[in-house]
Amino acid sequence: MKFLRMRPGHGEVLIAEGDVDVQEQEQELVAEFRRQLDSGMWAAVPLVDRAGRREAQMARSFEEIPRDAERVIFFPRASGGQ
Repeated sequence: MKFLRMRPGHGEVLIAEGDVDVQEQEQELVAEFRRQLDSGMWAAVPLVDRAGRREAQMARSFEEIPRDAERVIFFPRASGGQ
């Protein structure tokens, strides 16, 4: 599983990578996931449905991420608005 962070002008930047089936690596991914959310980022898991349509599933906890997900993308929350 890869964790990528969206950065304006840079696109996706790799911030962590690991195997969720290796306990130590999974713990590192969980810690990084929490760190990103605590810094104000949102997390989304890119998915493709059976018809080939792309969509994203928001994740508020590591447990919400499908175990077979290839990547999680972190992006800043929108500012402004009411």
